[in-house]
Amino acid sequence: MTKTAWIFPGQGSQVLGMGLDLLETDQGKQRFQTAEAILGWSIPSLCQGDEARLSQTHYTQPCLYVVSAILSDLLTSKGYHPNLVAGHSLGEYVALYTAQVFDFETGLRLVQQRSTLMAQASDGKMAALMGFDRDQLKQQLAQTEGVVLANDNHDGQAVISGTPTAVETILGQLKVKRVVELKVSGAFHSPLMATAAADYQKMLSQVTFHPAQIPVISNVEPQPTQDPALLQQRLIEQMTGPVRWRETVLVMGEQGITEALEVGPGKVLTGLVKRICPDMNLVNINSLDSLPS
Repeated sequence: MTKTAWIFPGQGSQVLGMGLDLLETDQGKQRFQTAEAILGWSIPSLCQGDEARLSQTHYTQPCLYVVSAILSDLLTSKGYHPNLVAGHSLGEYVALYTAQVFDFETGLRLVQQRSTLMAQASDGKMAALMGFDRDQLKQQLAQTEGVVLANDNHDGQAVISGTPTAVETILGQLKVKRVVELKVSGAFHSPLMATAAADYQKMLSQVTFHPAQIPVISNVEPQPTQDPALLQQRLIEQMTGPVRWRETVLVMGEQGITEALEVGPGKVLTGLVKRICPDMNLVNINSLDSLPS
């Protein structure tokens, strides 16, 4: 019997035009209207506007959350249900929504607050590394203050995050096939986000988390759980902790998952899963046409 995981993408998967076809559905119309009432701006209008604006953290994260959540709703309405859910950074909020830990509106308000705090962060730097020696990276990180491993995506790809000086120190000492400096305002998923995380925790602690109806694998501790208190604590830790995606996918394999559906814009996560578990069947649900009939 096929065991399926639904995985939800994070910042970086946004693209102009995403989600516009979802306006053809009643679920899509309703969710976009609800989102506009909460955010004070229209996601469909923004997604067909300026790419630079869409790429701003304050706008990107709510857009990705809403589009991915609608696609998840549509899958569920067709009778499909996953055995596990997980999301990459921002995508973890859609995973929690899909698992009914909180409702759509609550999740969007959390994402709105999170994206605002992250957009206000400054004095940090992030860089994606492709093609490097993992042991050497660990050694350099241990020896360099002010920089950490923010995203462990697969054996040949990672993201480091920290002060500009510390990140440049790592890049100057580590042999890397390719480096991409990320266009972000701060050092996300690092201790430099501690102030933002403390502010965010005040809001998060006021939200009631319900037991997950589907086991969720969190970014900072990739072990499935349905415990609401644990899921809430892990979400707080996510602001300053790493996205352990490589381990997340390995745990999926250990749990007997044979198929992963990336639910949301782009194909980033299925590309990562293919490198980690090449035998896993991969499906992209990123538009109305891609939904199973």
